[in-house]
Amino acid sequence: MSRILKRFAQAGLLSLGLAAAASASAQTAICYNCPTEWADWGTQLKAIKDKTGVTIPPDNKNSGQSLAQMVAEKANPVADITYLGISFAVQAQKEGVLGTYKPAHWEDIPADLKDTDGHWFTTHSGTMGFMVNVDALEGKPVPRSWKDLLKPEYKGLIGYLDPSSAFVGYVGAVAANVALGGTLDNFKPGIDYFKALQANDPIVPKQTSYARLLSGEIGILLDYDFNAYRAKYKDNANVAFVIPAEGTVAVPYVMSLVANAPHADNARKALDFVMSDEGQAIWARAFLRPVRASAMPADVQAKFLPAADYARVKTIDYGKMADVQRDFSERYMKEVR
Repeated sequence: MSRILKRFAQAGLLSLGLAAAASASAQTAICYNCPTEWADWGTQLKAIKDKTGVTIPPDNKNSGQSLAQMVAEKANPVADITYLGISFAVQAQKEGVLGTYKPAHWEDIPADLKDTDGHWFTTHSGTMGFMVNVDALEGKPVPRSWKDLLKPEYKGLIGYLDPSSAFVGYVGAVAANVALGGTLDNFKPGIDYFKALQANDPIVPKQTSYARLLSGEIGILLDYDFNAYRAKYKDNANVAFVIPAEGTVAVPYVMSLVANAPHADNARKALDFVMSDEGQAIWARAFLRPVRASAMPADVQAKFLPAADYARVKTIDYGKMADVQRDFSERYMKEVR
């Protein structure tokens, strides 16, 4: 097991707690990386229970921690399903910890957004940008570019998730790198950028920081459009979402049945639900782009930034993104952290 995976295998105590929860109910499934504050998993988990009878305890691991735990538990799995950023799912497939399942509406998922054999499939996608608590800026202008974040006026206000651990952190690094002239074969622009950003004393947590952004502890967070729209339209916060002038990337989030899942039948019910009309609509109402495009209501689409802003989203090779992630993570830990 690689050094990066070993770093997260220490999350075992939490897994034991989840295992105990699973044993308490025959209608339970364990999901790794299903936190209630992220992507409105809270609503999704409640709907799964209401519609299928399957209870899924919330879990606050990130993608890297989930992968490490599944690898550590490979001989005796605890998790039944997992929710991962695409690059971690590709790694998990290579590690042999994902089972295969083609959920309901499999044929509606574009071919490039699912594994042919069903090891993983996209549920929704998000676009990386700046989630800004306008009040926390105390009159400072809302930043409009990656280069803006290097200005001294934003010192102590910027946050991003650990790029060596959390998928959203890695996406932020990829987005900055590509926007500033790098490629998936050349991370020098991104590494140099994050080195320079250290002068502004960024806050770098490992888990989702939605609440810390709303509280104003973090004023500017590298995060997805769906979290910013949720803050603005559901939590009525004075939050803006910015697609930086130099560009950004959008990425899919995927789900999988875990290999040798102890509650596989329950897990399949949950996976079928998240791909149903109702499950996809829950993602859409949380401002995620559902993989089934027909599930995006027009009134929700109208709340997104204009198409002209989204035109700055750059296309990347997700398989390549997965292949280079470990090298990037090790380089980030050596050169930035």
